[in-house]
Amino acid sequence: MSDYAVVNPATGETLATYPVATDAELEQALAAADAASRGWARTSTVAERAALLRRVAELHRERRDDLGAIIVREMGKPLSAAVAEVDFAADITEFYADNAERIMADQPIDILGEGTAVIRRSPLGVLLGIMPWNFPYYQVARFAAPNLLIGNPILLKHAGQCPESSAAIETMYHDAGFPEGAYTNLYLTNEQAAEVIADPRVHGVSVTGSERAGAAVAEVAGRNLKKVVLELGGSDPFILLSTDDLDAAVQAAADARLDNTGQSCNAAKRFIVADELYQPFLEKFTAVMTGSKLGDPFAEDTVLGPLSSLVAAERLEEQVEKAVAQGATLVAGGSRDGAFYPATVLTDVTPEMDAYREEFFGPVGIVYRAADEEDAVRIANDTPFGLGSYVFTTDQDQAQRVADRIEAGMVYVNLVLADSPELPFGGVKRSGTGREMGLLAADEFVNKKLVRVGA
Repeated sequence: MSDYAVVNPATGETLATYPVATDAELEQALAAADAASRGWARTSTVAERAALLRRVAELHRERRDDLGAIIVREMGKPLSAAVAEVDFAADITEFYADNAERIMADQPIDILGEGTAVIRRSPLGVLLGIMPWNFPYYQVARFAAPNLLIGNPILLKHAGQCPESSAAIETMYHDAGFPEGAYTNLYLTNEQAAEVIADPRVHGVSVTGSERAGAAVAEVAGRNLKKVVLELGGSDPFILLSTDDLDAAVQAAADARLDNTGQSCNAAKRFIVADELYQPFLEKFTAVMTGSKLGDPFAEDTVLGPLSSLVAAERLEEQVEKAVAQGATLVAGGSRDGAFYPATVLTDVTPEMDAYREEFFGPVGIVYRAADEEDAVRIANDTPFGLGSYVFTTDQDQAQRVADRIEAGMVYVNLVLADSPELPFGGVKRSGTGREMGLLAADEFVNKKLVRVGA
């Protein structure tokens, strides 16, 4: 599409369309961001930038109901989850305001000779963020907040189906008092985004999205020697080795799969269960999954809304049908109704099937039987992805052993849905490079300048 559009996935109705930026508008945005990089970023203090971020967090909370309703219309997120996302974006933004001095403080180095040395952090320059539709506010907050604190002006290309939420974010930054060019929302084509990455006034790019999008952006960034952070897909394992409360473990597994209607990069997607627990887990897991209400995303008790679009639902349907055709067992679910796709459970997926290494971006859980701890780790690591992972066991020594061996950027032991502003987020292998959130996020696009002073 040449236009950005709000298409309600629950009804299929196109509510609004927005044209992409003209060449003149894009040049104006680049010039303003460059000016902010040379002016505001150098003249403002850390405390001043932190105060502006704090106001952005306040505006998220003040406007939470309106902001939540926007993304229900744009991508079908259930309303309760939508306003919770707004709150989380506020928390993330506030975290960087609260930790501003700590993040930007000089870091002394113990030197071998006379005198002193410190690492002093300063802005890298204008950055481009390319953000996805599945968490329209949260994804932007974790990229924009630490970088604006540092003094890096932001150009933001959001997903094509998020024109209203992306505009609302820009309005909050402007209303908070950020100057012209510090934060700019742009409706760009992929070709225009490539031009922005190549522009010498832009010094880095952060992408959250598919492997294909990440590879395309990284190729352009590499040709132009630009720093890039990639947060891509995942097929996170949920490993259940032992439990003293199977019902609680099953509920955690379902919660980790169904969050955001299953459309989370770090959702648990593969459930690897010890042999003696496999059958009771499968029965209980299937019951919880199929008992999760699918329906109107504005209804208070809805757990699963529509997928983000009809195309997304059709793609998921094709994946499940192919898995079954190749020999997988469809235990429950698998019947699409427009953009709505029910919670679905698959078993008997083998390495010969496409489903074994694909990411299912929707409420589909694949359950595997593991002979023992060694077999569970083998299955968990037998994937091209390495974003997050979950380990449930009553043996804490075993938990640490397994955590050490899992090939992923994050391991959560005996809990799910525990993301928090202070915890870094990111993966390895084909799940990407770099980290967002936590203090590590503030080290991605920063000049760590050595200042060495003689005696």
